[in-house]
Amino acid sequence: MTIGLDTAGALCKSNGIELRGSGAGALAGYSFAAKDVFHIAGVGTGFGHPEWLATHEVPKVTAPAVQLLLDAGADLIGKAQSDELCYSLSGENVHYGTPENAAAPGRIPGGSSSGSAAAVAAGLCDFALGTDCGGSVRIPASYCGLLGIRPGLGQVSTEGVLEFAPAFDVVGWFAKSGTLMQRVGEVLLPGRSGRVPFGKILIAYDAFTCAALDVNDALAPAVDAVTSHFRETGEVTVSPDGLASWYEIFRTIQGFEVWRSLGGWVREVNPKLGEGVRDRLSWASTVTPEMYAAALAKRSQIAKRLDGLLPPGTMLCLPAAPRVAPPRNMPASFTELEYRAQAMQILCISGLSGLPQITLPLASLNGLPLGVSVVGWRTSEFELLSLAEQLCP
Repeated sequence: MTIGLDTAGALCKSNGIELRGSGAGALAGYSFAAKDVFHIAGVGTGFGHPEWLATHEVPKVTAPAVQLLLDAGADLIGKAQSDELCYSLSGENVHYGTPENAAAPGRIPGGSSSGSAAAVAAGLCDFALGTDCGGSVRIPASYCGLLGIRPGLGQVSTEGVLEFAPAFDVVGWFAKSGTLMQRVGEVLLPGRSGRVPFGKILIAYDAFTCAALDVNDALAPAVDAVTSHFRETGEVTVSPDGLASWYEIFRTIQGFEVWRSLGGWVREVNPKLGEGVRDRLSWASTVTPEMYAAALAKRSQIAKRLDGLLPPGTMLCLPAAPRVAPPRNMPASFTELEYRAQAMQILCISGLSGLPQITLPLASLNGLPLGVSVVGWRTSEFELLSLAEQLCP
């Protein structure tokens, strides 16, 4: 595979790179792409923005997550396109274009790990690394018909990964099979002996009400498939205060940290920004330390609630996204405002709690991919991957 053969527009061209893995190990014979937020020695890290690429030094050290995969035998086919500064869920980048969604032609791939998902969906590589702050692995996985995992906070090293909002930033990955998802997890995740049996799964009533009725109908067989692996099924309202209020807490923490990470560069360089990203950064600059501290306190309460709902052996089932992939070139007022707010009410649950979540490509609507998702208890990544292997071998 060479970058020149990338007809999906999934890989970076101005800072492209290919690397051979060690040739021996658990991932020998497999290939992968890495989102353009992972440092790779000798090539610039672009963050989905040409001016970021031009104004930052070329790293001398490769991110540990990438190096672990190379050491395990996998070959890197290239850096994968990212949404602009990772601050979008659409995958439509005003500077580099929109990667093709091979599973839903004419529709967006989702973001911000857009190129990573598009590369796997198009068969350019076997798996791909992405990052997930607000939903940047989970949404593209649903749109592109892939498995995608957001591990729990801190479970995979973020060293050598561009900082966005560290309270939520995690390294995740995509693949088409649960078996490969698990192999990658065995390389990237901390080792842990023993597995906790699946006991109970709760259906997140309020998360499903965030999705359209036809989405819920389409997901029903997938939910049945998931729940069949558990001894007991129940229903729960995840947020007594309403998921819209939880999203505001998430948005406040994220905005403050994003501006802390990017604000200095934005002020100094005054880069050209796409409409949605520009508006979000402008709002982020207004979040005060007092607002941030209050939101952090509420987040702590939410994490305690989720830990109480999901003790070891109990998981939570919810939609991966409230709809299928929208068509490309929709008005920003839809993709960046209305849809983002709707999606984030579902997506903020695992972000605020710090719990792992996996997207499973078990449904479709009008021929378009649609994922169902499962949140596990703290440090249940291997149990989630085991569930994925059983459902999507």
